[in-house]
Amino acid sequence: MKKKLILLGLCTFMVCGCGKTIPTLSDGSQAVVSFNNGNSISINDFYNDLKNSFGLQALISLTDKQILEDKYKDNLTSANEYADSTMKSLEENYGDDLLNAIQTYTSYQTIEAYRSYVYLSYLQNLWYEEYAKNQISEKEIKKYYEDKVYGDVLVDHILVTTNVSEDATDEEKTNAENEAKEKINTIIAKLKESKNVKETFTELAKEYSNDESTKNDGGSLGYINNGTLSSAYDELVNKAFQLKDGEFSTEIITTELGYHVIYREASKEKASLDDVKDSIRETLGTELLSNDSTITIKALQDLRKEYGMDIVDSELQKQYATYIQNALAQVQASQTITN
Repeated sequence: MKKKLILLGLCTFMVCGCGKTIPTLSDGSQAVVSFNNGNSISINDFYNDLKNSFGLQALISLTDKQILEDKYKDNLTSANEYADSTMKSLEENYGDDLLNAIQTYTSYQTIEAYRSYVYLSYLQNLWYEEYAKNQISEKEIKKYYEDKVYGDVLVDHILVTTNVSEDATDEEKTNAENEAKEKINTIIAKLKESKNVKETFTELAKEYSNDESTKNDGGSLGYINNGTLSSAYDELVNKAFQLKDGEFSTEIITTELGYHVIYREASKEKASLDDVKDSIRETLGTELLSNDSTITIKALQDLRKEYGMDIVDSELQKQYATYIQNALAQVQASQTITN
């Protein structure tokens, strides 16, 4: 069964592509190569050599392709489009050197083989994401909801930048940073003395803020939440969640944009758990994929079991078991070193 699977492409080429009759050897096996001195290489010889070299990887790829194409029947067009788009980008980048680049930087020897890898990777990633989300428990979802889900908050900010050139000296950069921080501390001091914080904040935004898009609107960022603004504002958003309505930040908030003071005007009730459960599961699944490198190995291993994969050849079965053990051990060792 597995011999036919691995050698399907080869046998089809020999019978149909060449139009030749495949010679049969005395033991009943077919010859893959024959010589004029009567010697030959049988299909069994070829199979045994293949499985002891790169046969297991070929078998795994064929197996995963067949399983994933069945599981994601509705995504095959997208997978092919992704593979074609990727190859087109590579062709535009490498031109006539594409094949050489593939052979140099990957283990693939043909452009089509690499495209097949890209196509299969797309389908594998669909399963990785689905599998990771399925590992997230209701308890984990509830904890995330309680600890990290907030209602939208209405926030104003004042941004003070350093305004130094890239070729400035370290001393010039330090002086500019100190000057910016002094402005922030001045703003905070004026807010502390104010009897109408909102009104004072609006005035100070016009006077001090380097954010031209918001300074004349009281520094308003509108209603924000996690993911509303770019990642450059993450520290600001986190601080906004810690404030109460009507409060302003009393410590300098530092982002890659510069230094900030923020004022939290109002807030909304956070969405119900049922409304955000799916998005939380997706978020936690993505985190799991990022933090646990063994998850992709386990995902494919479980999917193969689900489809009842049975490697009939006992030698290949042993190789597969060893392959899984080694892959998990290597990833775990790598994670230990990284951590």
